[in-house]
Amino acid sequence: MRKTIVCVVGTRPEAIKMAPVILAIHNDGNFDVKVLATGQHADMLDSVLNFFNITPDTNLHVMKNCQGLEYITSSVLTLTSDYLKKVNPAAVLVHGDTTTTFAAALAAFYLKIPVGHVEAGLRSFTLSQPFPEELNRVLVDKFAKWAFAPTVLSKQNLIEEKFPVSNIVVTGNTVIDALLCAVQRIKKPEIDVFNRLSDDKPFVLLTAHRRESWGKPLEHICQAVAFLLENYSDLNFLVPMHKNPIVREVFYKYFTNEERVVLCEPLEYPDFVWAMKNSLFIMSDSGGVQEEVTAIKKPLLILRSVTERPEAIENGTGILTGTDEDKIIYFSRKLLDDKIYYDSVVAKCALMPFGDGTASQKIVEVLKESLCD
Repeated sequence: MRKTIVCVVGTRPEAIKMAPVILAIHNDGNFDVKVLATGQHADMLDSVLNFFNITPDTNLHVMKNCQGLEYITSSVLTLTSDYLKKVNPAAVLVHGDTTTTFAAALAAFYLKIPVGHVEAGLRSFTLSQPFPEELNRVLVDKFAKWAFAPTVLSKQNLIEEKFPVSNIVVTGNTVIDALLCAVQRIKKPEIDVFNRLSDDKPFVLLTAHRRESWGKPLEHICQAVAFLLENYSDLNFLVPMHKNPIVREVFYKYFTNEERVVLCEPLEYPDFVWAMKNSLFIMSDSGGVQEEVTAIKKPLLILRSVTERPEAIENGTGILTGTDEDKIIYFSRKLLDDKIYYDSVVAKCALMPFGDGTASQKIVEVLKESLCD
């Protein structure tokens, strides 16, 4: 009788990075894989799973308006516990650092079900940045059985925290698996958002949503963009806005009447991949984008003061500007004005510090070795 593996997803980034793992377990044939969606994000989660032809076995539908972290944590913990008691899996896989990740992993731990942590070992070493993600991933790594570390550096972080070395496997990041799959299938999206971008003018892709970016930091980002628009008449910006109204009101304040800034809803995953691939460069406070640009081969300004992915900085594929207006302007101008500098950043992406697209299969091999008789 085949053993069951439960894969938990709650947000769009989790769905993107867990999709290739779910498919790899399913295609291997040694396990029954069940997908538990918590619905921490609703529409954005569903669209990603649909793209990869994955249907959740259960959706907890926890999302509600103005949900707080304490609500998400308690709801996911309780409802996931109920689900796991019914299914009684051999293992539970969670991804990364979301509230869903922590609460679902804790539910499994309480029930003495082994937890596999995909994307383990990332550290910013500052509990408030990103918040609450840094705490979530640190805590999950305290009780996970298997740590699937994306890089050698993340493995070293785990070793220094006394995680059992024999249970750490460097896999690469599953986001590269997902991206390489998606790139083969994407085409220019047939939606109005992209019709508003000129075919003969370059655009910068901008995303910003993290809690530490709210308020004045996000205003500084917008002020830097306003300066660039004033000084580069051919430059456009594409800004998919997070659904949080705190984020949206700042973007609306600065760019509602700016023709060369396209404000839009969050993009479907394949549309976002197309936007990354066709942008001149990217500005983002996202974690996953720091990894994706290495496969997309685009320069990235990292709109964060610290990053748990220092490989991006060390390899030169990401440029850490924080939300400092002057730094954003300075490095944007270097990318816009200095082709040699721009090409040097792109060339460094070939180092592929976050993996080669085989992470998911490596995870499956560990599960087979550990769980199959």
